[in-house]
Amino acid sequence: MARGGPLIIASNRGPVGFRRGSAGAIEASRGAGGLVTALRALVDGNDVTWVASAMGEVEREIAGSGRRTEESASGSAFSLRLVAHDAEVYRRFYGVIANPVLWFVQHGLWDLKQDPGADLGPAWREGYVEANRTLAAAVVEELDRLPDAPVFVQDYHLYLVPALVRAARPEARIAHFTHIPRVGPDAWAVLPRDIGAAIHEGLLACDSVGFHTEQWRSAFVDCCGTLLGRGADAERVSHANPIAVDAEEFDALAAGDGVRERRDALAAGRPEILVLRVDRADPSKNAVRGFEAFGRLLERAPALHGRVGLLALLDPSREEIPEYVDYRAAIERAADEVNERFARPDWTPVSLVVRDDFLASIAAYLEYDVLLVNPVMDGLNLVAKEAPLVNDRDGVLVLSREAGAFEELAEWVVPVDPLDVEGQAAALERAIGVAGAERRSWLDGIRRHVRMHDMDAWADRELRELDARAPRQGAGATMQP
Repeated sequence: MARGGPLIIASNRGPVGFRRGSAGAIEASRGAGGLVTALRALVDGNDVTWVASAMGEVEREIAGSGRRTEESASGSAFSLRLVAHDAEVYRRFYGVIANPVLWFVQHGLWDLKQDPGADLGPAWREGYVEANRTLAAAVVEELDRLPDAPVFVQDYHLYLVPALVRAARPEARIAHFTHIPRVGPDAWAVLPRDIGAAIHEGLLACDSVGFHTEQWRSAFVDCCGTLLGRGADAERVSHANPIAVDAEEFDALAAGDGVRERRDALAAGRPEILVLRVDRADPSKNAVRGFEAFGRLLERAPALHGRVGLLALLDPSREEIPEYVDYRAAIERAADEVNERFARPDWTPVSLVVRDDFLASIAAYLEYDVLLVNPVMDGLNLVAKEAPLVNDRDGVLVLSREAGAFEELAEWVVPVDPLDVEGQAAALERAIGVAGAERRSWLDGIRRHVRMHDMDAWADRELRELDARAPRQGAGATMQP
């Protein structure tokens, strides 16, 4: 399949957000989240039609006017079709099932659920299934317009779309990529069996199913074997292909005025040794244990008092979900506890900033001496790739073994068990003490890997995997690199 041909992408969140400006006109802005950046190579290299949910009233208005042409951040044109859901359907789909049920199951967070015994049946049938059905119907309409276009479905919100499209158009070529972790059969057992079975049957309707790591792919195969007796089918359709970051974009941002101003402000008050974490305020990111580990570091290394500081830049996340509200409060308590124990008039050990400021994150990427990335589980974790790419202080990465990026970067990091607070404290101490030559060698290793495994390579691999399993009929079936 040659790059440049038609391609249909389906996701819950679209690549462009919309709002009404002060003059009343509709204004577009780049969509939030890493998925938009990750898929840019597909948008730039193909004739893309993107089907996504309408998120607010302005987007619902746009959905009623049909398909529209938009541009990617690099200027490539694509067609956008927004789909308006019934408000209650969408609430049940996103706010009850996708988050936090599926997110919590797939990140090993079920013990944080406030209502683990709740009856999920109505929200599943009247929310998740219905929203997937509505999006699948839109995809089928686009397929009728573009019968040769492969369909590339994204993430845990749309597990049922492939089977629904397959039932309507059996000849369609369908791929799915899951951007979050994949857990084994025991973890899925907290859900009604029919829900787990439907999710895995939905993915097995694909010709190609992608995951960031071999660990997540193997868990998918195990689940399909246990739940459906179809482990061999899962083995046949699945592959691992870790997603990349846009190195050129980060190089440009790091050299820009916005980052320079924020870096100057940060550098003016930075401690001698800066430990950094950049996350969303999400329970899966494990910030509370990170603060506890930093406190243990200060207990075991009094010589670091006044010299080291932890800067935590957290994006607000899903604040309409009770579990997230509770976790944000726990984050703030954990940071306060460290400061109450160790702060002195000339030194505040922990600086916690909760706001959405991407340029401030990049400025901090440039300045860190140690980067702490300790998620309980993470499909990949782009911070572990982004920050070393632009850091210029020979910073050391402390990385959870349960982050998908660990599979790629293990030889250049200090590894940690995300549930072991004492072990994380020891890892922070070790990272601070790594000698200069080794620090530079590790950082250079990560940079080489990230630049070599770029977004174009990831996109080409996804299309190549689909073509290998479901080649386009007729001439021109072979994909060009």
